[in-house]
Amino acid sequence: MTNSLDAYLVLSGLLFAIGSFGFLARRNAISMLMSIELMLNAVNLAIVAFGSFVDRLRPNASVIALMVIAVAAAEATVGLAIVIAIYRNRRTPLVDEYDSLRQ
Repeated sequence: MTNSLDAYLVLSGLLFAIGSFGFLARRNAISMLMSIELMLNAVNLAIVAFGSFVDRLRPNASVIALMVIAVAAAEATVGLAIVIAIYRNRRTPLVDEYDSLRQ
């Protein structure tokens, strides 16, 4: 199989679509966080693929990918801390139950 940008972009788009479907279809907060991580990894795959095929982007692609990884780690940390705090109060990881926190 030839080494082409199209294959990487198709895989990245497929991963992003799976992540967005998982985010929209799941009610569990932890599953939603995992779907967001999958979408961010799909974006990282696209950035690295463009960096390897586009000469002008090559020096900056790894820096951009590292920034996305750092943001994803911060998002996962904060999101998981919020989910754990709400789980301790409500005893459920379901997002539908979080709406009752306003009252």
